[in-house]
Amino acid sequence: MNDPIGDMLTRIRNAGMRGKSTVMVPASKMRVRVLDVLAGEGYIRGYEEMTGANGHPAIEISLKYFEGTPAIREMKRVSKPGRRVYMGVKDIPTVRQGLGVSIVSTPKGVMSDANARAANVGGEVLCTVF
Repeated sequence: MNDPIGDMLTRIRNAGMRGKSTVMVPASKMRVRVLDVLAGEGYIRGYEEMTGANGHPAIEISLKYFEGTPAIREMKRVSKPGRRVYMGVKDIPTVRQGLGVSIVSTPKGVMSDANARAANVGGEVLCTVF
């Protein structure tokens, strides 16, 4: 797997379109940090680290729905393995005039765009969520 973050975002997107309540993804520290931001912003109910069926560590993500529609309407991977996208604090994009969130990997950790602006740090823009 070349892009673990992209794989996780695709699994979440597909599970939401199918109306699933939970989705399993392989575990990694970066995935957990991205899920912390998604849970903090209210896009997912939460997640639980466990051991998968094959004995490898896994994460079970509980998806959030509002009146039958997924809370996550749109997820886009910005920085990809073939083309990394780094931005300064003044260049971090707002998503849908502030209704969505950009997830940024900074020297101070993975955080939302609003938290990155408050901490006055830039970094790699991982994805946008609306």
